[in-house]
Amino acid sequence: MGSIAQKSALIICGDYMEDYEVILPFFVLQSLGVRVDTVSPSKQSGDKLFTAVHDYMGFELYTEVQGHFFTLNANFNGVNPESYDSLIIPGGRFTELLSADDKVVSLVKKYAATGKPIATSCHSQIMLIAAGLLNGKKCTAFTSLKPLIELAGGTWWEQPGIESPLDITACLKDGNLISSIGWPGHGEYMRVLLESMGAKISSPGQKSVLVLFADYVEDYEIHVPFRALQGFGCKVDAVCPSKKRGESCVTAIHDNEGAQICSEKRGHNFIATANWDAISADQYDCLVLPGGRSPELLVINEKAISLVKDFVEKDKVIAAIGEGKWILAAVNALKGKRCASGHGMKAAVKVAGGEVVETLGSVTHGKLVTASGWSALPAFLTELSNALGLSVVF
Repeated sequence: MGSIAQKSALIICGDYMEDYEVILPFFVLQSLGVRVDTVSPSKQSGDKLFTAVHDYMGFELYTEVQGHFFTLNANFNGVNPESYDSLIIPGGRFTELLSADDKVVSLVKKYAATGKPIATSCHSQIMLIAAGLLNGKKCTAFTSLKPLIELAGGTWWEQPGIESPLDITACLKDGNLISSIGWPGHGEYMRVLLESMGAKISSPGQKSVLVLFADYVEDYEIHVPFRALQGFGCKVDAVCPSKKRGESCVTAIHDNEGAQICSEKRGHNFIATANWDAISADQYDCLVLPGGRSPELLVINEKAISLVKDFVEKDKVIAAIGEGKWILAAVNALKGKRCASGHGMKAAVKVAGGEVVETLGSVTHGKLVTASGWSALPAFLTELSNALGLSVVF
């Protein structure tokens, strides 16, 4: 699905950057063969950064809790900013610190002079302000940045008609500057970023994808494929048997913090985009089953099991990440299938008659696509896009 031409992107990172806003472009661009370097001043390649989950949890302002850890793969002092095809700055409070760092502001200015795309989200537009890049430009952001954008000579733009997070879909581009209100609009954000880097996105007709989830679905494993497939031009719905459209489930952050198994923390909320009674397998080309602990709920839900069986019987593309394979084991859909599996799913795959593949993060067997877990999401997106006939070529 990727391109022969080597593209590259630079992501400026820092402690407590927004978790979704760094991982989505990092994984999606890698899935397309783009080299993505991640750097932070005063940090080295291999250093781990804290990320932040920003979401509304019952208060007037968003709540911040700790997200996944993120590992840098390059050194700030070693980068040549002009050599990259895009510059990405995720949102989060770290941008307040970096906006006062002369080295970082200078890098942003140098990159802007190339005319190549700079993508900002939520709060990272403050870096454009610090670099003096907004004079005469239209820009959107989290609403608290409106007065600063206007003071910097920019024109504030806000998507009209937003009444809930489901309504946030727009991304603004003015010249080489891409701005988004935040992660709920990152399907469109990814499309604009890819096209600004020269990508041509196509498929044999618009593909429709259904994501099945419940409480404590793994945060990355639902968000990344959901937004990535939107960015690739798919119609994507997410449903939960016990939720109506607009109602949310809590997600789980599973991360390696040095224990024998992963730790778990609360993640973002994830909102159902469709009502359960309004969907059927006939409406979709593909079913995605993310992992986390939500499969433990879904395997004992008769409505969920019936839906998954319907997708299997109709020979649709089915994609499962991590513990999502538990559901496929319950409907006897793994027999004779090669499945990418980490240690946690070995027993489930074997008892269901599947073949465990440990050497690959993601595997396609017929119309079944599996991934060992969220760390394999770049390979998973590549495999799933190929299974759906999607094309993104630079």
